[in-house]
Amino acid sequence: QVQLVESGGGLVQPGGSLRLSCAASGSISSIYAMGWYRQAPGKQRGLVATITSGGRANYADSVKGRFTISRDNAKNTVYLSMNSLKPEDKAVYYCYAEVDVDYVPNRYWGQGTQVTVSS
Repeated sequence: QVQLVESGGGLVQPGGSLRLSCAASGSISSIYAMGWYRQAPGKQRGLVATITSGGRANYADSVKGRFTISRDNAKNTVYLSMNSLKPEDKAVYYCYAEVDVDYVPNRYWGQGTQVTVSS
């Protein structure tokens, strides 16, 4: 069993910053990619950012230059630093981890954390 626990969401004013964390625990030998998706009310879940085990990052166009994804492999933790937040960034943010299971990546998800951007 693998569990992902997220933290760091909350309410912030436009232009503000937040940092999300997501720690994976359980039966983990190694983790391939980790990342974040988000889902706003009435919309489909969409990719925010991903990062490989080697640290290569990829971002949605809507967050490039404002969000930074990073990870600590020793702690099985992925982070999302969000700056210059906009009202349209409001969503539930979900982290995921692709965990090695017999050399096959299995994707696990966190429970989601709410980010609200409002004055």
